[in-house]
Amino acid sequence: MGIPADHGPSYGSPMTTPAAVREDLARAIAGASLLRGEFKLRSGRTSSYYLDKYRFSTRPEILRPLASLFAERIAAIANDAGGVDRLAGAELGGIPLVAAACLETGHPTLFVRNAKKDYGTAKQLEGEVNPGDRVVFLEDVATTGGQALEAVGVLRDAGAEVLAVICTIDRLEGARANIEAAGLRFEALFTKRDLGVDD
Repeated sequence: MGIPADHGPSYGSPMTTPAAVREDLARAIAGASLLRGEFKLRSGRTSSYYLDKYRFSTRPEILRPLASLFAERIAAIANDAGGVDRLAGAELGGIPLVAAACLETGHPTLFVRNAKKDYGTAKQLEGEVNPGDRVVFLEDVATTGGQALEAVGVLRDAGAEVLAVICTIDRLEGARANIEAAGLRFEALFTKRDLGVDD
């Protein structure tokens, strides 16, 4: 049985996930990933809680509905921007998210390494990108937005037009301001408050 021809993604009116479904998903993510204690974050800050992205991004019962939420946001961005050509995610946490979203939307993907390989093709960006390709970057947990902006820089250097960053969870510690200051649209599927974190 052959694979159907790819006619590209369709951009109708974005569907809206019911509030009750989003609340159930937020509870599932928090139950799987929210840890309390003292943790050092990638930004260098210390936090009294930690959202372990691998505890939710490795679970199909969470990843599948997340892909649908990403698809809704991507469709809205595409409607505003006149289309989206590719999705991108950074290693390691962004890879399962962008892989699930691409299956939902039909967009090809790009993977951004933390550093160039020192063997083989010695590339930092995996996947095909063409100058002017409109790209949406998917992130797991956003604190200050530093990792996302580093990856966006790699994509821009390759000639991509990065339209937006969509994160799964916004910790509300500056990511939105920093990403929007870089000229990008910022979307968050959930904030820490949706997951029951108020500190």
